[in-house]
Amino acid sequence: MSISVLLVDDQALLRMGFRLVLEAEDDIVVVGEASDGAAGVSMTHALRPDVVLMDVRMPGVNGIDATSRIVAEHPGTRVIILTTFDLDEYAFAGLRAGASGFLLKDTQPTELVGAIRTVASGDAVVSPRITRRMLEMFAPQLPRPSDATGADAGHDELLADLTHREHEVLLAIADGLSNAEIAQRLYVSEATVKTHVGKVLAKLGLRDRVQAVVYAYENGLIRPT
Repeated sequence: MSISVLLVDDQALLRMGFRLVLEAEDDIVVVGEASDGAAGVSMTHALRPDVVLMDVRMPGVNGIDATSRIVAEHPGTRVIILTTFDLDEYAFAGLRAGASGFLLKDTQPTELVGAIRTVASGDAVVSPRITRRMLEMFAPQLPRPSDATGADAGHDELLADLTHREHEVLLAIADGLSNAEIAQRLYVSEATVKTHVGKVLAKLGLRDRVQAVVYAYENGLIRPT
């Protein structure tokens, strides 16, 4: 099965470079290119790609807004944010909007290909630790979702569906711990942790561990120090 990829970037030379790299792989096919966020959303509707490589700083509809729309309307499509700086507030905003990770624009071809395969398989290309660090740096400067309405975010009602152990696992993920580290903290096997992680993600409707870190912040389970 080939992985279909949509390229969204306002720089034609960058799109060309990404296309050349990706089309050299037997299991990846570039199904389209868009030069701005609005076109990216439209082409996602039409092409239903497995993965979208999304620039953030584009004229018109930016990559953050486009990512939010794509993730909401096409749960089967994964988005990778492309950024110039490795701890860019735009990259964090992209993760918060539902992206499965971020890459630097000067990333090595092998890393780009590996990242696409990773997110296509359902995982993320940025670790929970990096996400937590980004939260520490940028979250206090960004509006929370509830700010637009003036409502208090509070806790998501879905949290009540978690068992006590699943809640512990969620907090451990939010701390950026790996499965092995969670197993050590909770005195259980890694296989048990993996099962709990899967249940947490399923119950909360989250895509991956990175989204779990953002979710924990949004619901007040962790706070930037």
